[in-house]
Amino acid sequence: MNYSFKNVLSAGLIAVMSASLLAACGNDKDAKPSPSGSPSASSATSADPQQKSDKPFNGQKLSIVTANHPWGDVIKTLAPQFEEKTGIKVDIQSFFEDQLTQKLTVQFTAGSKTPDVFMFRPMQDIKLFYKNGWVQAIDTYAKADEAYDFNDFSKTSISSTTVDGNLAGIPLITEQHILYYRKDLLEKAGIPVPKTMDELIAAAGKLHDPKNEVYGFVSRGQASPLVGQISSFIYSEGGEFMKDGNSIINAPEAVKGMSIYANLLKDYAPPGVLNMSWPQAIGVFAEGKAAFFADANSIYKNAIDPEKSKVADKVGYAQFPAGSAGSNPFNITSWGIAMNSQSGNKDAAWEFMKWATSKEIVLETQKKGNPGPRLSVWANPEGITAYPPELAQVTMETQKGGVDHSLPQVSNVSEARDIIGGIVQKAILGEDIQKAADQGHKEFQALIDNEKK
Repeated sequence: MNYSFKNVLSAGLIAVMSASLLAACGNDKDAKPSPSGSPSASSATSADPQQKSDKPFNGQKLSIVTANHPWGDVIKTLAPQFEEKTGIKVDIQSFFEDQLTQKLTVQFTAGSKTPDVFMFRPMQDIKLFYKNGWVQAIDTYAKADEAYDFNDFSKTSISSTTVDGNLAGIPLITEQHILYYRKDLLEKAGIPVPKTMDELIAAAGKLHDPKNEVYGFVSRGQASPLVGQISSFIYSEGGEFMKDGNSIINAPEAVKGMSIYANLLKDYAPPGVLNMSWPQAIGVFAEGKAAFFADANSIYKNAIDPEKSKVADKVGYAQFPAGSAGSNPFNITSWGIAMNSQSGNKDAAWEFMKWATSKEIVLETQKKGNPGPRLSVWANPEGITAYPPELAQVTMETQKGGVDHSLPQVSNVSEARDIIGGIVQKAILGEDIQKAADQGHKEFQALIDNEKK
């Protein structure tokens, strides 16, 4: 077949241009990195160069699972912005806390590729999920983009979502252990806000007036729920749940911390405290029946909602009182967001995670009352509009330190909580706490040893 010189020249030019375009695609500096650092396949398959640069994931779909949580509610309202920006379609489903863990466990055990992205509880789930290989490590993703500003996250929020040196998720919701108090009762009695544990005990004793249904102190008394609360008492006495893979819950420091908590409830809490988790405990405080309440700052609305609280305008907030080792409250990530290791859309999944945890979106969610992990948002006056000024100040101070976990760092957290919570309940009932701690230590150590096998 004969070709004219013009046809040959045209064909040559087309070939050169095609080669140039292919070379350009192979060196696209905007391609999103995969965990191994290589460009994503999805970002190199678009036929339209303009579309590739603006919406490299256009047409992809993501399955997102959240808890029935206020953060998830806000994200659902903002999701259309993400879809418009990226071209990615998202299907967001929500489940109650226990249902969420059960659903994820069943799907991941079966090797499901969905959901691509999911909310999880670092204190409860992170060790087990990571150990089982269900979570994609995202260090390369999070640290590759300077504009994302990974260093803007508080240090403890990141360490809460880190396992064996690998970033297993991005923090969403943070919590700090604080002291709630009744301003009017302290003012009337001329008692300053307690700054130390000894001052708290003394103040609770002075304000304890059970005949008039005013109790000195209230907090969680149920065996499992109370473990997160005693953590700060233990840390502030220099103790821990475990060290170097061994239980130390019967060490003097841990026993002293548990003893202080148990005695506060035994001596100054209302009847029925052994059956109280946080809703019941803060309910007592909101009814005006307790002078002090120690728990997470994230539940503050229950104390100041005029429809729920009789003391809405009388609530004060203070940093966790210092023990013999100082004030060392938990400062944790209560909810995080992670990527399914089996997802077939990892780069698109990271695009959603990056958007949902960006400074702009964290600001929007925090303005709705969801305490976020970004320090710049807390420093932004807009970021604290949903919080009482005193609470915002206490939160920002607590974020500077604290401990990055509130529960034992084992895979079987539920069993560990039952063991340790049982120690404190026995002490509340008047039993010998050292004897209970020694027995609990044996059971906890057996659990730890079993997980090492």
